[in-house]
Amino acid sequence: MKPQAKEPSPARVPEVPVDPQFLDRWSRRALSSAPLTTEEINSLFEAARWAPSSCNDQPWLFLYARKEPGLSRFRSLLMPQNRTWADRAPLLVLTLARRHYAHNGQPNRHYMFDTGAAWMSLALQARKLGLFTRAMGAFDEARAYKALGIAPERYEAVCMIAVGRPGEPAQLPPSLAAKETPALRKPLAEVAREWSNPGGE
Repeated sequence: MKPQAKEPSPARVPEVPVDPQFLDRWSRRALSSAPLTTEEINSLFEAARWAPSSCNDQPWLFLYARKEPGLSRFRSLLMPQNRTWADRAPLLVLTLARRHYAHNGQPNRHYMFDTGAAWMSLALQARKLGLFTRAMGAFDEARAYKALGIAPERYEAVCMIAVGRPGEPAQLPPSLAAKETPALRKPLAEVAREWSNPGGE
């Protein structure tokens, strides 16, 4: 497995220096249908495994399909607007978050926060391998529980993820092909600021 070095998009310029991996990761729709290797797939979830979590509870669970009939079942859970491109993905993942701590059964109010950290780890590792990911909130959550045998009182279905090698934007519908470029971000001052106490205490 040889990581593929990539340069960040010229359009994505950080306000202060950061590692290029953060600029290089973006949510691509144009994916090749070429299959992924078992080693590549395991590497994605190994990276997610090392994400931080409250009480080291690791509440995430990634269910995935890489071959039939699993892929067809996972595709059937997607909304039509996502199927127009995600049906080509060789790997589809359903991200689940366990609602309660494993060690005491108490509600874990950090379960979504922690699962998000695991997803980011997966996404960054994908780029190290020359792969792309795109998370999708538009899926049939209620049907996912039934179709995949998930207990909704135990897990929350958070999102689905498409993973694959880069494909050609021309394979997308024109409306999506026009959007197939890395997105920019809000100014730094809008997402982080130093707190000051107006009372001076």
